[in-house]
Amino acid sequence: MSYQNPLRDKRDKRLPRIAGPSGLVIFGVTGDLARKKLMPAVYDLANRGLLPPGFSLVGFARRDWATQDFGKIVHDAVKQHARTPFRESTWRQLAQGFRFVPGDFSDDDAFDRLAETVHELDQQQGTGGNFAFYLSIPPSFFDIVSKQLDRSGLAHPDGPEQWRRVIIEKPFGHDLESARQLNATVESIFPPDAIFRIDHYLGKETVQNILALRFANQLFEPIWNAHYVDHVQITMAEDIGIEGRAGYYDGIGAARDVIQNHLLQLLALVAMEEPVSFNASDLRAEKEKILSAVRLPEDLSQYTARGQYASGWAGGVKVNGFLEEDGIPEGSTTETYAAVRLDIDTRRWAGVPFYLRTGKRLGRRVTEVAIVFKRAPHLPFESTATEELGQNALVIRVQPDEGTTIRFGSKVPGTAMEVRDVTMDFGYGGSFTEESPEAYERLILDVLLGDPPLFPRHEEVELSWQILDPIEEFWAKSPDRPEQYAPGGWGPASSDEMLARDGRSWRRP
Repeated sequence: MSYQNPLRDKRDKRLPRIAGPSGLVIFGVTGDLARKKLMPAVYDLANRGLLPPGFSLVGFARRDWATQDFGKIVHDAVKQHARTPFRESTWRQLAQGFRFVPGDFSDDDAFDRLAETVHELDQQQGTGGNFAFYLSIPPSFFDIVSKQLDRSGLAHPDGPEQWRRVIIEKPFGHDLESARQLNATVESIFPPDAIFRIDHYLGKETVQNILALRFANQLFEPIWNAHYVDHVQITMAEDIGIEGRAGYYDGIGAARDVIQNHLLQLLALVAMEEPVSFNASDLRAEKEKILSAVRLPEDLSQYTARGQYASGWAGGVKVNGFLEEDGIPEGSTTETYAAVRLDIDTRRWAGVPFYLRTGKRLGRRVTEVAIVFKRAPHLPFESTATEELGQNALVIRVQPDEGTTIRFGSKVPGTAMEVRDVTMDFGYGGSFTEESPEAYERLILDVLLGDPPLFPRHEEVELSWQILDPIEEFWAKSPDRPEQYAPGGWGPASSDEMLARDGRSWRRP
């Protein structure tokens, strides 16, 4: 149950939702995600007045961390990474609910102490016995932590009005089989509506705005289909390397790290049919329908590409290649760039290819969805165009410059009928006075409220792995190594060749 603001007028839907009595336990509280994202997000929610006065934050980590002051650790993380101004009054109230429990994941006594701590906080802070458990830990520990939560009774509320929820950070397994095993374990302990699988991209305002752009505007729906759309490009590019994450990244690679979750979720939102409502069940049903209709090309050698960034210069700095990074074994075949063509076997999208790509050490950091339209059937302006006219495109910028751009042809001022491509741009920063909340703020608040539309069900996760597994198996059997590509560019030549076979080319964001 969620706390209802007594000042809320039922007719005013602009007032924010406020979480009711509750607490959050973070496993892996010493990690970068907890320090840079989760703890600052909790503070920002409190600073915005969206958490209850007695909210509690419990950290669980190794014993060798117990000598440090948990309150100071949180304080330093908040001061460095919070998005809202630091207020001493907010901090003092929030800090009253901080606790730290040392121990290992296999330590029964530690989980028993955690259960006692949760009970004490209920008495002292008034959490209502409601707790969410955030597993910000390597996936190999999901199983044992879930079972410890079950054994210690933490997974089970004490009364019918209380709740316990678990938050699983991606990746959800490393293939279909492991995802199914993970889902079976977690769902044997927690009910399905108490399991929240975090994909932080779904918490971004611009990702959610895809739904508003499509279904709140009559302008786009009539042309959002194969009659008018030529193809769709979905890009997530990073200008950095693996940044010391060799232990995680090697063996995972770009496709598992990004395509299986982030990009396929974007594809689902772009391609899905209009849901009956934006309730969780209706929204998820449409996403699952579209993912089940995704088809791989018959020849994966022609319509997939993978690469590794080489050493060279990027942004005026000499950088190592992937194989020269600390912790990467010699001869690693883990890809840092992946691209694939997918097709959707529905009437709306028949014959429209979806091109997905992601990579590190590329030209710039950008995530965008480009819907590229077919050329006009008759162009009387071809002889007077000042340059070759491109195709009309609607580009949804997810990050960093959130907004939407429309590209179309326009007459050049003057006496002659000259035409060239121009753009019409909408930016969130210039149109709204409110700052968009950070993705983890939105997602943590939704967990505390029990609002699940932005969290994929296990069916979505398994459908995504069914799409990616054949590609990973093909690459694993291929004698070809990932192609080297220069840092600061836009990936290997094989990726450009993939689109060239269809008479198309990648956008340069």
